[in-house]
Amino acid sequence: MNSFLSRTSSWVLALFLALAGPALAQDAASTANVSKAGVAPGGAATASAGAAAAPAAAAPGSGGGDAAAIAAGDALFKNNCAQCHAVNDKVVGPALAGISKRRTISWLIPWVHNSSKVIASGDEYAVKLFNDNGKQQMPAFPQLSDKEITSIIAWVTSQEGGGGGAAATAATGGVTTGNAAAADGADASGGGKYMDVLLIVLVVVLIVLVVTLAIIANLMKDVLQGRKDLDGRDVEILEQRFNWAGLYQSSALRGIVGVVFALVLLYVGVQSVMAVGLTQGYQPTQPIAFSHKIHAGENNINCAYCHTSVYKGKSANIPSANICMNCHSQIKTESPEIKKIYRAIERKQPIQWVRVHNLPDLAYFNHSQHTQVGGIQCQTCHGPIQNMEVVYQYSALTMGWCINCHRETPLNTKGNAYYDNLVKLHDKSNSAVPFTVSSNGGTECSKCHY
Repeated sequence: MNSFLSRTSSWVLALFLALAGPALAQDAASTANVSKAGVAPGGAATASAGAAAAPAAAAPGSGGGDAAAIAAGDALFKNNCAQCHAVNDKVVGPALAGISKRRTISWLIPWVHNSSKVIASGDEYAVKLFNDNGKQQMPAFPQLSDKEITSIIAWVTSQEGGGGGAAATAATGGVTTGNAAAADGADASGGGKYMDVLLIVLVVVLIVLVVTLAIIANLMKDVLQGRKDLDGRDVEILEQRFNWAGLYQSSALRGIVGVVFALVLLYVGVQSVMAVGLTQGYQPTQPIAFSHKIHAGENNINCAYCHTSVYKGKSANIPSANICMNCHSQIKTESPEIKKIYRAIERKQPIQWVRVHNLPDLAYFNHSQHTQVGGIQCQTCHGPIQNMEVVYQYSALTMGWCINCHRETPLNTKGNAYYDNLVKLHDKSNSAVPFTVSSNGGTECSKCHY
């Protein structure tokens, strides 16, 4: 018996080491990689962070402008230019790499403000550019100031050659991208993966121990049954069986099962009633297979380019077919899905998109109040829209969901004189609590129901 227990213990220990060994080795390797990368296991930056900061500080000299101008140009480019242009690749319009060498800033500013006017003036370069790109008219941007256009050019210059180098790092606020970011993410998640593996190992070991104990109990029972020196009481205990029939006929057990069954039915019923009218996860099939993952994700098209009223209207409008044609008059013109847009334009009929997010008429909601004034990002309510092939309703959009957000979200009152006195009154009475939407009356019934 002792040799059996010894063999069983050795087998359980060997199984544990076999399962836990790779996880321990992976965690050790992950820690070593983090140390080599110059980041402490707790996440604190080491000497490499300082080394990385030096090129970022040198960005103004290498990127055709200071870091602030490049950062501003990055945002302006994404909001106004990324739909038709890339730095090193041709999209709808030509690649912009080397534009500051081909044209002077005094030529570029009028071109961005109104390219049609420059072409009409007979400018030789402008006419050739227009003809070389299929006579595709570039939209006018009179709202951009000279300084903003200069910032865009500075950012484009910093990105030439596919790299961005130090200037790109400065423009993105020091955020590392590409493989370095992936490596950092892998290192950060190493601890979590190790804990998952360890938990699985412990569960497996527990199951093995239970099975082992059952085997030992059966072996001991077989040994005892072979002995002839047992008295009547020992034999009775050894041969006793569990009384399943008595357990089934027990009134206490039946009462417990009945109560549990009734509670489960009550819970399911309440949940079903509470879910009436909720459409979280709703993902209808659209008449045209439009992919937000390709447009907003891979091509980085700003939401406001298609949903033009997202920052200034009560609702975010569905884009017209004309907006689609800004790009698809040149891109993927033979695609079956794009041809559906052509047919809609030829027939002068709107595309019958299926609405995904729909609030009841009894609730007032202003989109621009949240995006423009509140500064709420699209992903806060719509989820990772840039990763969705087919859009679905990410959030619950219930009254409780809205109220919780109003209670927890601090108001951005900086630079808005409307809130100055309100913030003073709030801080005077309760300075320990942030000035939230609820503090400004955002949970009153009449705010949304009137």
